[in-house]
Amino acid sequence: MSDVRAKLAELGLTLPVAAKPIAAYVPAVRTGNLVFTAGQLPLVDGKIEFTGKVGGPVSVEQAKALAQICALNALAAVETVANIDDIVRIVRVVGYVNGVPGYLNHPGVVNGASELFVHIWGEEGKHARSAIGVAELPLDSPVEVELTVELRG
Repeated sequence: MSDVRAKLAELGLTLPVAAKPIAAYVPAVRTGNLVFTAGQLPLVDGKIEFTGKVGGPVSVEQAKALAQICALNALAAVETVANIDDIVRIVRVVGYVNGVPGYLNHPGVVNGASELFVHIWGEEGKHARSAIGVAELPLDSPVEVELTVELRG
């Protein structure tokens, strides 16, 4: 059994409270042993520290840190329907990056989420992934992450 909070503490991180949806959806849905989260923005206390486009006012390093916050928020969303210590595998991560025209390092930004999951779950934290460039994101966020996890039977 994983102790997610202890692994987060090793990095100086804590699990936030799940953000309230900003539209007509729920943070996460469980079906069988899978949990699918809604896209999570890098909200901390209801605010995004850096807004705008990656490769413009937002640096790659800032965006990568924001992707990690999105990942934490995704774990908090999972916790609305299941115990995060019951996660046995990170199945899939989808990251959306709001970059300037011509920006191509979407995978580097989404690594902020992926590296966190590998730190917590090791081999079981390695996952299928898409890193997609988009023209805009809600609240002018530079990044958004959604997550699919497998739970203990």
